[in-house]
Amino acid sequence: MQRETAEKYGEIVDVPFPAVACDLTDSGLEELAEQITRDILALEPTAVMCMGEFVVCFRIVQKLKARGIKVLASCSERRATEHVKEDGTVQKETLFVFQGFREY
Repeated sequence: MQRETAEKYGEIVDVPFPAVACDLTDSGLEELAEQITRDILALEPTAVMCMGEFVVCFRIVQKLKARGIKVLASCSERRATEHVKEDGTVQKETLFVFQGFREY
């Protein structure tokens, strides 16, 4: 369902979101956000789903919106269940059910 909904915005091209080190400086965060934004803009998108590390994501969203690009996040219902095992450990199972997109 998510793929069908996303295809209404155009062709889907996956741009992997990188792992962001906790010790990355503010200037490093900005440089990373700039590079990712350039990579995205090179694809000439009409819309972008942006999800990942919060601070870098925020910066990318600002940059894309400033250029008139529609930026989206997926919206999911979270269904979680917990199971207590015989040894006392707790196993949590979470199911995310796609419900649509929200615009930033």
